[in-house]
Amino acid sequence: MARRTTFNPAVSTLPEGIVDDAAVLDNAHVGDIRGALGTIRRGDVAARPGLSAKLKTLLAIVGPGLIVMVGDNDAGAFGTYTQAGQNYGTHLLWTLLLLVPVLYVNQEMVLRLGAVSGVGHARLIMERFGKFWGAFSVIDLFILNALTIVTEFIGVTLAVGYLGLPKLPSVALAGALVVGAVSTGSFRRFERVCMALVVGSIILIPIFVAVHPPAMQMAHDFVVPGLPHGAALSTVMLLIIAIVGTTVAPWQLFFQQSYVIDKRITPRFIKYERVDLWIGIVIVVVGAAAMFGFSDAVFAGRPEFGNFTTAAGVAEGLGRYVSKTMGDLFAIALLDASIIGAAAVGLATAYAGADVLGINHSLHRPITRAKGFYACYAGLMVVAAALVLAPGVPLGLLTEGVQTLAGVLLPSATVFLLLLCNDKEVLGPWVNSKKLNIFTATVIGVLVVMSVILTASVLFPAITSGQILAVMGVGAGVGIVVGLYFVVRQRQTEALTVPVEWQKRETWRMPALNRLARPVMSAQRKVGLTTLRAYLLVAFALVVVKVVEVAVK
Repeated sequence: MARRTTFNPAVSTLPEGIVDDAAVLDNAHVGDIRGALGTIRRGDVAARPGLSAKLKTLLAIVGPGLIVMVGDNDAGAFGTYTQAGQNYGTHLLWTLLLLVPVLYVNQEMVLRLGAVSGVGHARLIMERFGKFWGAFSVIDLFILNALTIVTEFIGVTLAVGYLGLPKLPSVALAGALVVGAVSTGSFRRFERVCMALVVGSIILIPIFVAVHPPAMQMAHDFVVPGLPHGAALSTVMLLIIAIVGTTVAPWQLFFQQSYVIDKRITPRFIKYERVDLWIGIVIVVVGAAAMFGFSDAVFAGRPEFGNFTTAAGVAEGLGRYVSKTMGDLFAIALLDASIIGAAAVGLATAYAGADVLGINHSLHRPITRAKGFYACYAGLMVVAAALVLAPGVPLGLLTEGVQTLAGVLLPSATVFLLLLCNDKEVLGPWVNSKKLNIFTATVIGVLVVMSVILTASVLFPAITSGQILAVMGVGAGVGIVVGLYFVVRQRQTEALTVPVEWQKRETWRMPALNRLARPVMSAQRKVGLTTLRAYLLVAFALVVVKVVEVAVK
């Protein structure tokens, strides 16, 4: 483990009594930043003039973006990316490149919300949109996260099964490790465990090097979009949406915002947290591309190509056609990914649950001072592990289905995120720029269109690729129009007097929630949200239909 670094100048600190974090709901979220790799004292406003000082600050800040991204390459991601490679080669690799800006924009918005507001994502949604609308978002999260944690323990069973370890004690040990890492009452200890797991994710690189897939073909497919020839369109669309859902998952929004708050990161350090996020994105894309590449190269020209079963089948292929060591390494990487994924998704759910219930929640608190928070987390792990150990569960199909549902529900989560990031009461001088609004609205439009295409491909199997591109073009156009709407709204409010305190951007934080003016829910917004919700319910149902259809074939 890297040595602890501390940046703590004797001067330039704020007096202890100053109220610079009035929005923070839990006093455990106020104090020194105690990261895995360094410490920054509360009230530290000293300049970082040299590279060494900047690096020490980054080491102390790094964590939220890195953990949320590596946690994103979880058991579901292993199954989804290797399925794409084994069944369709690298034809769908371009989806990763398109998702990079989506990943960054979504997660940058929530890290900004966390650092500026000091309030978790679920609590902000409830406070700014009311319990009726907030309940939809939180219910979606709980259902999806519970299913996602099940897929993490599925990953554990697949990994230990390949390694020849007993299933029951292995799952129990993994569950105990995940719960134990969170329950120490020390934020720093938890983050150090996660950093060790992050290092474990690098195991995918030597596997890629050993298999040595065709680099030029991968480079081409990474930048040139295309669909595999001869494959059923509805099945391919199901997989593409699963790739979207596993790469940009709704739980990530809730996790990173709350984790940034729990780490006590303030607006002054947002630029460092953005670097942390980019480091995480690079790691997740490199790992995903590696899985596409070596799962294609291992099975190309062999009977298993096009016949994906589970991630354990990929480990078996590596062991059979490359070397036993490579098969073992993949299984270990899968186990590592499943544990960090379960920890991150479980924390996202526990944070959101505590936000909604108004109970203490922080990794800085021991179990005795946050019983409900830790009970929610541990309960999720126990239930998920029990379901996985139950006989007759279709493990591989459940994994793909959960990732697809995440992709279908993502537009709803992104809509609320966009609205919050344009709320001047919440973000003040940190609200979205015009360009960011146009981009995010376009992303929402494309995500909705993708679920429309999935719907159409289920109802009308004869739909062509040309028709799909036309529909996607219309969806992007609609997204741009919505983005322009936000630009016009911004221009209408630009004439308002800018408060003097907004000029001090690095120290501005959202006032306490009870001091904020409640936003007016216009009829136009109600109609838009209701329409989106109704459609997503239909799309959700059709995903279930398609998954069942694949299961019975």
